[in-house]
Amino acid sequence: MNGDDLVDVAEVVATRDQFIEFLKELEVNLIECRSEWENHDIQSFIGGLRRFLASSDGYYRNFGLEVVDASQPSWRLFADAMLAAKVYE
Repeated sequence: MNGDDLVDVAEVVATRDQFIEFLKELEVNLIECRSEWENHDIQSFIGGLRRFLASSDGYYRNFGLEVVDASQPSWRLFADAMLAAKVYE
């Protein structure tokens, strides 16, 4: 599954089970499409995760996406954050 497909999956994550399935696909993406990832090690991945969560409102607006309220944790926000952390600098 490539990065574009992962975006589609992340957009519909609403439950714990869907999030777990998303994480499985994200792991497969790391193995099969490593060149799509900017943040290969845990330190840079966590840094990307932190930076995304700190600026997620702007991220959603800049890309014309439905804004997910980052002040209210949700499975969708978790999925978006994990997906963004693979490349967010």
